[in-house]
Amino acid sequence: MSRHNFAIPVVFTHRIVFTRNAFAPENPHLADILHEGGGRRACVFIEQAVATAWPGLIDAVPAYFAGLAVDCCGSTVLPGGEACKADDALVRQVWETLDQARIDRHSYVLAIGGGAFLDAVGFAAATAHRGVRLLRFPTTTLSQDDGGVGVKCAINGYGKKNWIGSFAVPFAVINDFEFLRSQDPADCRAGLIEAVKVALVKDPEFFTWIETHLPALAALDPAHLEICVERSALLHVGHIASGGDAFECGSSRPLDFGHWAAHKLESLTAYQLPHAPAVSVGLALDTLYSVQAGSLAAAAGARILRVLDALQLTTYHPALDWRDESGRRRIFAGLDEFREHLGGQLTVLLLQDLGVGVNVHHLDELLLDQCIDELRRRSGSRS
Repeated sequence: MSRHNFAIPVVFTHRIVFTRNAFAPENPHLADILHEGGGRRACVFIEQAVATAWPGLIDAVPAYFAGLAVDCCGSTVLPGGEACKADDALVRQVWETLDQARIDRHSYVLAIGGGAFLDAVGFAAATAHRGVRLLRFPTTTLSQDDGGVGVKCAINGYGKKNWIGSFAVPFAVINDFEFLRSQDPADCRAGLIEAVKVALVKDPEFFTWIETHLPALAALDPAHLEICVERSALLHVGHIASGGDAFECGSSRPLDFGHWAAHKLESLTAYQLPHAPAVSVGLALDTLYSVQAGSLAAAAGARILRVLDALQLTTYHPALDWRDESGRRRIFAGLDEFREHLGGQLTVLLLQDLGVGVNVHHLDELLLDQCIDELRRRSGSRS
């Protein structure tokens, strides 16, 4: 009888690019990344909404590859939105396309779309041949400032968000700011919630910057929007790369501030409530709870809620008040699911100050009831 332990260190390079017109012939970023990787073939997947907004994109992407050492098999347009994560149908379509195009582990998958689309295509890429190099092109504020620059991919399953998925560091992420110009203004603003979140848990100076430039951000001024997106993305990636738990083996996840309620709100509403407004509601709830629990000063909590209001972000949804047969708010099942997702111990980040969080392992449901009631009252007074 014997036991032997071997350490297997693995180092990933997470390439993040901020640019405009990524597929213009004169833009070198994609060509440089492809040359660096030395792959032979590429397969391109474009979300339908993006292809509709940018009709020239279907031809522009393969044209970019002309003269490069990488052969592009063309552009495939697929449906996106949260529905593409509802089951594995889109994943199987991607697998079939990759098989027909003879894509291998030395090839590339280019995914161009919003966060849900990147999740589904990314999961297909992560599982084909045990992992094909993925190049993400996020096209929404939410995916450019958070999800698209992360190292996770997943689809929904068993009534839970992101239940089926993997950790897979993309070969590169290219944030093309031009794509933000075609996004619906309300959706574009909603995506800023992840910038507010990461500022609250990682960088109080960034939160102050957001406060200072609220009118420009609410108006979606391109210069301020791009600064905000880039700072948010770099804070997210910086935490993933240097926070000591890139693949979330532990229970502490500061970047999930406000997300225990957000994920449950999405599933309760059958994903009719999108991720960004769900996070905004969850962040408002955890902010109020931080204040009511005595962790965060009331003045700081008021500043946070003023920012959400100024950016026209959602802070209440009726699903917060839906109850089960016992009379318990159904949203509280999100705590149970969050505990399961974390491996058994509930760990929720509360705020102690702007940019300073503290992990707690229990939330008082009676106090949460009071906070939800307050959010409803605030919503009614603003309407």
